[in-house]
Amino acid sequence: MPIPLQYAKMHRMLSNTVTEKLSQTFELGPIRPPSEAYSLLIMATRNCPWNRCQFCPTYKGSKFELRPVEEIIKDIEAAKAISGGIKEIAWKMGHGDKVIEAAAMLSNQFQYGPCVHNVALWLGTGGKSAFLQDSNSLIMRTPELTQVITFLRKTFPSLNRVTTYGRSHTAARKSLAELKDLKDAGLDRIHMGLETGYDPLLSYMEKGCTAKNHIEGGKKMKEAGISLCEYVMPGLGGKKMSQEHPRETARVLNEIDPDYIRLRSLHVTPAMPLWTKLQDGDFELQTEDEVVKEIGILIENLQVTSHLKSDHTLNLLMEVEGKMPEDKEKCLNIINKYLSLPDEERLNFNFGSRAGLYNRLADLSDSYKHDKIEQAIKRLRAQGSNVEEAIFKLKDSFI
Repeated sequence: MPIPLQYAKMHRMLSNTVTEKLSQTFELGPIRPPSEAYSLLIMATRNCPWNRCQFCPTYKGSKFELRPVEEIIKDIEAAKAISGGIKEIAWKMGHGDKVIEAAAMLSNQFQYGPCVHNVALWLGTGGKSAFLQDSNSLIMRTPELTQVITFLRKTFPSLNRVTTYGRSHTAARKSLAELKDLKDAGLDRIHMGLETGYDPLLSYMEKGCTAKNHIEGGKKMKEAGISLCEYVMPGLGGKKMSQEHPRETARVLNEIDPDYIRLRSLHVTPAMPLWTKLQDGDFELQTEDEVVKEIGILIENLQVTSHLKSDHTLNLLMEVEGKMPEDKEKCLNIINKYLSLPDEERLNFNFGSRAGLYNRLADLSDSYKHDKIEQAIKRLRAQGSNVEEAIFKLKDSFI
């Protein structure tokens, strides 16, 4: 396939100096929050220090490691060199300090590797945020994490947000003074996996913390002035704990009042320890409709001033989001509207949503999409296939 004209022009401009900058590499971890999709990714720790959660497949079989500060600083310097190479290309293309076009082209040229892709994507979307990987960078010694954040901010002064993952248990063990030091160094936000506020479920899922830890760690973060994003997992209680899970989770969230509450509905795959419990019958999944009802119970019991976000494709009703308490009624109305649909219409939306054709309930009124999904369901049934099982398999690709 011939190289597009603009790409060919860009390749001709790659001097040895620029090529050397683009050949720099830095370590990248496997995950980051969806809200950090366009952030510069810097790995501060490797893997997960806990790594026992029944619902998480990500780090199983991998050993946790604290990276030396010197290594992390070298990675930041490599990202800076790549950034400089991209900016040099932009100047040679006649765009001056406007790097968007050059960055966009490089972000689509995967032969340069994931590091160039990440930096190009970051620059092309403004270059304003950075995310420290891996699963719990907060576990680093506070002076060392402070040193990393300070160096990152000094190297990239255009950053207006630096964020990372942290466990509630780890946050609860940090002193308020330590957290304030991190805030002063430039740590703006912590993403925490609360998952549930129900102690028996936390124990069953081997989360390694309690509702008390969640509350203590979360409130301490807020007091330190660090923006707090708590992740909740609808469906995590299965059928046995479907009532206690959302009510107790709401209770804990009400105590913390985080800046953001993000929904991440449960889906189980063979890569998760929870899969064995599912196969043995010890854990029973809820239906899609039951999970939607559970989200309704959670929202009904929320007494927070948080932003509720539903920014993951595992959530069936991604439009259920807004500022609490102002948008509580709006969110509940969407849930009630979905639940009041006839069975076949709910199935149509469920399949269409998982297949990527629907984004909102209003999309059901698109006759072309509706008919396309209806025909697909009829074909599956004619072949003797279970539609719910087909939907379940579609969700595998979302993890």
